[in-house]
Amino acid sequence: MPSEDPRRLLIVEDDAAFARTLARSFERRDYAVRVAASLEQLTTQLQSFAPGYAVVDLKLQGEASGLACVRALHAHDADMLIVVLTGFASIATAVEAIKLGACHYLAKPSNTDDIEAAFGRAEGTIEVELTNRSTSIKTLEWERIHEVLAETGFNISETARRLGMHRRTLARKLEKQQVR
Repeated sequence: MPSEDPRRLLIVEDDAAFARTLARSFERRDYAVRVAASLEQLTTQLQSFAPGYAVVDLKLQGEASGLACVRALHAHDADMLIVVLTGFASIATAVEAIKLGACHYLAKPSNTDDIEAAFGRAEGTIEVELTNRSTSIKTLEWERIHEVLAETGFNISETARRLGMHRRTLARKLEKQQVR
């Protein structure tokens, strides 16, 4: 039985098929859903829609990044629960997303259950298991690449320049990780 006042969710995702699938899944859970594919569309949606929840893809086509969307959503409503969903998972982008107002950060693939659970864990927990795992050189390199990507607004050419590597080399490294 649907509630009288559905939870309002804004999905910021430029992959139309994925956005449509995610929207349908949340609608079946009694959310009123709107979709935006860019920061410009997000701004337009916020003029007539007041979401309490948002799911933001970190890498948007033609955009600097979804981090700009997180900042805009948080500025619009500091109480909004924002989950960043990304194939660009890194410590650097996770930290920036949280600092800008996201309540959680999930790596793809994640589903509706994962996202809804993340909304429920917005307060954080001290029960997170600490691991005693050393970091590999490849992981450190990946983290550094993503840190610089975030700093440059996901500009590949500028990131390659700052890292002192050829643009094609950086592009190949990103392709090997199947980043989306």
